[in-house]
Amino acid sequence: MRKPIAWAGAFALVLSHVPGAYAAASDKDLEEIRAQIKELKSSYEARIQALEQRLKEAEQKASQAQAEAKKANDTAQEVANAPLPVPAPAAPAAGASGIAAFNPAISAVLQGTYANLSRDPKQFAIAGYPLGGDAGPGKRGFSLGESELAIFANVDPIFSGTLIASITPEDTIGVEEAYGIVNGAPYGIVPKFGRFFSGIGYLNEQHQHVWDFVDAPLAYQAFLGGQYPQDGLQAKWVAPLDQYLELGAEAGNGAHFPGTERNHNGVGSWALYAHTGGDIGDSHNWRAGLSYLSTRAEDREYSQPDAFGRDASLAFTGPSHLAIADFIWKYAPHGNTLASTFKLQGEYFYRKESGDLTYNPASVLESSARYSARQSGWYLQGVYQFIPTWRAGLRYDRLASGGQDYGANSAFLASTGFAPRRYSAMVDWTPSEFSRIRLQYARSETVPGITDNEWFLQYILSIGAHGAHKY
Repeated sequence: MRKPIAWAGAFALVLSHVPGAYAAASDKDLEEIRAQIKELKSSYEARIQALEQRLKEAEQKASQAQAEAKKANDTAQEVANAPLPVPAPAAPAAGASGIAAFNPAISAVLQGTYANLSRDPKQFAIAGYPLGGDAGPGKRGFSLGESELAIFANVDPIFSGTLIASITPEDTIGVEEAYGIVNGAPYGIVPKFGRFFSGIGYLNEQHQHVWDFVDAPLAYQAFLGGQYPQDGLQAKWVAPLDQYLELGAEAGNGAHFPGTERNHNGVGSWALYAHTGGDIGDSHNWRAGLSYLSTRAEDREYSQPDAFGRDASLAFTGPSHLAIADFIWKYAPHGNTLASTFKLQGEYFYRKESGDLTYNPASVLESSARYSARQSGWYLQGVYQFIPTWRAGLRYDRLASGGQDYGANSAFLASTGFAPRRYSAMVDWTPSEFSRIRLQYARSETVPGITDNEWFLQYILSIGAHGAHKY
């Protein structure tokens, strides 16, 4: 209807300017009028077609905008429900100054635990094994766990730096990691320097808040004092192959258990390791590795019951060599880790120590003699995520009684032949990548004739830009 109306209007407009056209118009005038009418009809028809095309395009754009908005909303929901790594912040732009020139990624991890322990944690011991570091189940009752504050930034095109500080419930601040990394080193080598968790084994390099259980396995407590940090240098290299292959080497001061602080120049400890792995189809992946740590202890003090049932003080001096084999297998249907996953993880430890052992140092009964020990231990755990936010897991820890030769001190010290072990079960709820609530039970048998029933309720809250966790 719009086209006839437009033409009628045009025709009336023409007639208003040529009064009496039909009365006295010549043939020439009539032809001219017809030409003008035709021109007006063509012009209005073109304008109407243009308007209709604009209307069609506007409707298409509105429909496309609605589709894109729906797609963006769906993507936002997926992002909100998926764990995402936080990229490293870019280096400051050239010419930046003042506060804008320093823009690090900052994060914090808050932890707390309620522990119900049937045995006094101050009496914790592992029969036949010297202890150091943070071995043990922790405090009874409510306790504030270690809070972690992390800062990362690119320093310049060559270096990036990371500082991770732990704030203890006793209001003290310790440095967990403080290291620099050389970016863009040749041949794909990644050099690191400062303090860092060693790359030996599987669990050691991970921070405690990403562990699947509240505490470290018994093997980590017995052989590494919970976790082994290095103060020194590290170099890693990933081979340019289809098969994942990582090689690493470290040199440090050896001040941490099983070594001790020593006042001398040179390298106090060194480590070598290799890890390999890959995918099997689109649902399975795995990683396996071998590691070796060599360090030395000087007067490493600890205590254990002697042959007379007394709590004897001991001091060991000599080299310590530790080998670790680790393996992990992960399953997620078609690679979808949001729906359900299963993880099987295990590590085997073997340590050899030899040197001098002093019985009751700084006492009248002090006695020094040659000492050697070959000890081993392992753990195996499985964790099943049965729905997106809930997981359950089991872990079994066991240490061998070990072959210990006390030499001339055998009159005072004797091996019990007891194999420490522990059974653990946990269930946790993870509503997002940034929070977790965990309930754990453990039956711990680390000394002969005594069983400790341990219940833990733990919370973990992450704040800020937190980087992706290791495999």
